[in-house]
Amino acid sequence: MTNKKHLSLLLLLVSLVTFSQKKKEPTIHEKVWNNKNVTAYQNTETPSNWLNESAVYLFRTENYIYDRPHNSIEYTKISHSKIKLLDQAAVKEFSTFKYPSDDSRGFNRVTYTLTVGVKVIKPNGTEIVIDTEEEVIEDEKGRKLAISNLEKGDVIEYFFHKNYIMSENDLYHYAPVENYVNTEYPIVNYRFSLTTEKDFFLNYSSLNGVPELKRENIKTKSKKDNRREYSFELKNVAKNNSKRWFYPYIELPAYKFQVNFARTGKYEKKAYTFISSDANVIKNSVKKEDIFNFYEDQFKPSGKLNDVQRFLKDKNFSSDEEKVKAVYYYIRHIYFTNYIEAIVVNDANIIYPYGYYDKSPIFFNEEKEFIKFFAAFLKNEKIDYEILVGTKRYNGDIKNLLLESNVNFLMKVNTSPSLYIESFNHISNVNRINNLLEDTNAYALKVTDRKHIEDIETISFPKSDYTENNNTEKLNIVIPDDFSTATVQRTSIYNGHNKVDKQKDILKFYDYVYEDYKKYGTKTLYDKIKNKKEKTKYKKEFNALIAKLKEKQETDFLSKINNEYSFDLDNYSFEILKTGRYDALTPLEVTEEFNITSDLIKRAGKNYVLEVGKLIGGQVEIDEKEKERNHNIYMGYSRSFNNEIAITIPKGYTVTGLNNLTKKVENSTGGFTSSAVIEDGVLKINTQKYYTNNFEPKENWPKMISFLDAAYQFTQEKILLKKS
Repeated sequence: MTNKKHLSLLLLLVSLVTFSQKKKEPTIHEKVWNNKNVTAYQNTETPSNWLNESAVYLFRTENYIYDRPHNSIEYTKISHSKIKLLDQAAVKEFSTFKYPSDDSRGFNRVTYTLTVGVKVIKPNGTEIVIDTEEEVIEDEKGRKLAISNLEKGDVIEYFFHKNYIMSENDLYHYAPVENYVNTEYPIVNYRFSLTTEKDFFLNYSSLNGVPELKRENIKTKSKKDNRREYSFELKNVAKNNSKRWFYPYIELPAYKFQVNFARTGKYEKKAYTFISSDANVIKNSVKKEDIFNFYEDQFKPSGKLNDVQRFLKDKNFSSDEEKVKAVYYYIRHIYFTNYIEAIVVNDANIIYPYGYYDKSPIFFNEEKEFIKFFAAFLKNEKIDYEILVGTKRYNGDIKNLLLESNVNFLMKVNTSPSLYIESFNHISNVNRINNLLEDTNAYALKVTDRKHIEDIETISFPKSDYTENNNTEKLNIVIPDDFSTATVQRTSIYNGHNKVDKQKDILKFYDYVYEDYKKYGTKTLYDKIKNKKEKTKYKKEFNALIAKLKEKQETDFLSKINNEYSFDLDNYSFEILKTGRYDALTPLEVTEEFNITSDLIKRAGKNYVLEVGKLIGGQVEIDEKEKERNHNIYMGYSRSFNNEIAITIPKGYTVTGLNNLTKKVENSTGGFTSSAVIEDGVLKINTQKYYTNNFEPKENWPKMISFLDAAYQFTQEKILLKKS
């Protein structure tokens, strides 16, 4: 009996000890390595059709988790991959991993944790786990993890586990996610999953062959949690080998989604974004009716027009068109370029400048804010308008819109002729539509009484012609009798979207703010300063800053022109004659002077060879691999490039080889033409290259190659200056 009591007591103690011990929580590494969804992908054999690839992903998984534990909301992203290295190029590529130290930008009040796991699996099955804490090097650019002793045939398995915990929110918009599946290496198995629960609303769209999501309800202790996982899988995904003129979200398997947290009830109505009426239902598109209902009340005219009214006072305009243009460029200055000088000065720590400006300045941080202000001006002047809702070409058609972040707004002012107005920047023009909106469908919100949106219809944006988007370069070249160098004067004239690209590239703030001050009679920051001592200090330091910036600008110009011509240059100078900022039809015009000191002229006995073909600048070279194309061709816009070259021939020399400078290849996709003549001792060369459209089907790729090859071949042409 006593023994039985002892045994019972012993069993009770063992049970108490067992139940009192907490089960050890697996580490993040253990959870990821042993995840049931990837343990199925254990095969390390390379599919026979991919044996000649540089590397092959055996699997890639992307897992997004949205939770609301306790009094917070939590977001976790796990990217997990296993790749087999098949040649030395891949070994070199994966010998170093680069990733950011902190990826929490865009999240407010957030706790961010990054966990990285890497292991190498040798061909004999040996696993080597890399110590990602000891081996990592960190600097201001991020983290770098070196993996030594990699060999052909090795398999690398790695993951990035990013966790973001935010304090309690009643309403939170997570950043939209847009991914395409294909990478530069083929993928045997790809899996996407998204796990979420109550009060998380999902917008999601599968694109270009991605399977529809499968839903799995996950059992939890509380039925109210309504936890669920959405997923899809793909197998044998080809590599993406398209680089030039390519929109992956239109051509490749892809997906887009956004998760919005809105506590059930009144916060759903305050989400202020495209959102499903039920958190259990995925919103997979935004229809025309959704656009109307969502934006119906968001563009009511509002804004203080005091500055605009002062500007208009005592001014006479020949038409509403002229008035609208004048006000647009005025507010661009008074609410934007007027402050750029102050921003530069503040960043340079010269003085604190903002005390010299209005205490309550007007800024437009979003397109919507600008449209409401400009609508207030139009309403006040009794000028009718519409609000246009579009999306850029690389997002696909407007009918497939999903994310508000993909929306762009414009105004169509119904003057005669009508005017297109975009939110301004320092180089914006009335009637200059963003090139990525051209020739796309959009929605027009119809405004009645200049304040109420009453209807919506589908429209198409106009498309510019290649002759409008042109740049012309005029070169005058003089070669001295001793052939030691070549003196060049170049004038470049940019129009249309070619102008916009070049303005972004070359204009610095001092190239345009002072022309605005002069045009509108406003004061520079220097003129605003009254204290003599501070004024003197400011002038000295600001002039030094400008001199330094101009020196860098000239160096940048020289570097660009060196890359264009692949010649050695010196004695470089430039001048911007026209900024092209006050009218869409006014060009940007730049003049440059420089000497070509080598590589243009080469001696051949008593004669000289001139590499004249290179004077049109670098041209697209299509290699053999690129001649096969599987995807359609998407370019920014139709465009054209002209060169007018005049070379004064030294006396006593004649030119041979002119026939090689005459080419003509033209078809429906574009063309390249060139001609050369000698007039009064001057060799005159004219070329034109043009792209007819902003899109071509892949079947037209050979046609494009024909004129691209002709242009490239021209750059290889030479002439001989023969001693008479």
